[in-house]
Amino acid sequence: MSSDAVVLTVAGPHGAREVRLSSPSRVLWSKSGITKLDLAHYVIVVGEAFVQANGDRPVSLQRFSGGIDGEQFFSKNPPKGAPDYVRSVPVVYPSGRTHPQLVIDEPAAAVWAVQMNTIVFHPWPSRAELPDNPDELRIDLDPQPGTDFADTVPVANELKNLLAEAGLTAFVKTSGNRGLHVFAPIRPTREFLDVRHAVIGAARELERRMPTRVTTNWWKEERGERIFIDYNQANRDRTMAGAYSPRPLPHAPVSCPLEWSELASADPQAFTVLTVPGRLRDNGDPWAAMHEHPGTIDTLYSWWERDLEDGLGELPFPPDFPKMPGEPPRVQPSRARKVD
Repeated sequence: MSSDAVVLTVAGPHGAREVRLSSPSRVLWSKSGITKLDLAHYVIVVGEAFVQANGDRPVSLQRFSGGIDGEQFFSKNPPKGAPDYVRSVPVVYPSGRTHPQLVIDEPAAAVWAVQMNTIVFHPWPSRAELPDNPDELRIDLDPQPGTDFADTVPVANELKNLLAEAGLTAFVKTSGNRGLHVFAPIRPTREFLDVRHAVIGAARELERRMPTRVTTNWWKEERGERIFIDYNQANRDRTMAGAYSPRPLPHAPVSCPLEWSELASADPQAFTVLTVPGRLRDNGDPWAAMHEHPGTIDTLYSWWERDLEDGLGELPFPPDFPKMPGEPPRVQPSRARKVD
């Protein structure tokens, strides 16, 4: 074994496991001096909450060859050399191809992913045993130029109320950057396209209620200084940074679950790899009971159907998706006008 390596003992549901960590002193976040070993210790400390939020799901790994300023790439297939306690599950991508993806079932698997130079974990909104049917409705509130985190707060609060009207219980977390992620647990009875349409139904209703603050416009030139509801994050194989996942920004932020009562005064800069373990120890996990009372997307989907009857059709899909039924042309509006 290389002298530049340590062996970490990681507790878990099947007892303690030993995980080898090479290059432990490699600095990942140069601004704060956080090393690979520091990141592994972070994952161990938050491990139970991390696995509860991200475990038993297909997960993509955002890996970095050095620190956050180095080359990066996404691993969807499980990296070679995975230990026997790290499993995978076959998933179907938008292209129709099927490939295995990693599944994290215990903290040791997350620490092994850190050994493989993972910084960001991107879990699917569906469980490993039923990957085609999400059990989480996820809505990404994305601040556009001229807006910031503070502008997402009233939007998130109104979204919470809207989802409650639809029979759903909303949970919120920081994105780890400037935005917010709002999740709601749902019964896994519908496939991805239905859930996407439910998100569009919610987004359009939110846009009607807050037209000066919210936009569903896919094209950036049409969004203005508003919060974009990124409905395309609800598509198959589209993921957000998981709860308690670090992000590759200089201050080592974490996508951190919050209580709704905290939101108005929350400072997203304060939730970092260095601070979140103490917060979790002192305050507990705001998402611990998330999946105890799942709802359905039936009401939101009925809003989508109502809007269809009123002439509002499908919205654009990401450019790497196959052309979808009813989708408008994938042409930037200003360019389309030039063609006309």
